[in-house]
Amino acid sequence: MSIRRFAREAALQFLYQDDFIPESADTPGELKERFEQFCEIYQVNKKGRTYALNLIAGVLADQEAIDRLIEEAAVNWRMSRISATDRNLLRVATFEINFCDDVPAEVAINEAVEIAKRFCGDESPKFVNGVLDAVKTLCQK
Repeated sequence: MSIRRFAREAALQFLYQDDFIPESADTPGELKERFEQFCEIYQVNKKGRTYALNLIAGVLADQEAIDRLIEEAAVNWRMSRISATDRNLLRVATFEINFCDDVPAEVAINEAVEIAKRFCGDESPKFVNGVLDAVKTLCQK
């Protein structure tokens, strides 16, 4: 498994956990400290930690815009109706599609689909693929 895959999975897991912490508005230093604790507890691969932290910080910094984009792409779905795992996976991939110039959209989508196969429900890979394809289209406008 690639280092970036490990990083994406760590970001997903951290953001999933973060969904259950009310109003966790961290400073960059606090976020880094919380992430380091998370990495120690869950034995996150050291090589992927920097990329994972960049994903997490980016998603949290632009979460409102990312969520609006996902809601626009996920026709008839509100963020609150999307499972926490799917929602956070979509956030990570949407961040990569929209803000990471070194990651082609197709790679971000494929990685998200593969991670969905591992962490999400049976229907999630199709759902994630469809939503992210729509996100990609929206970002190209």
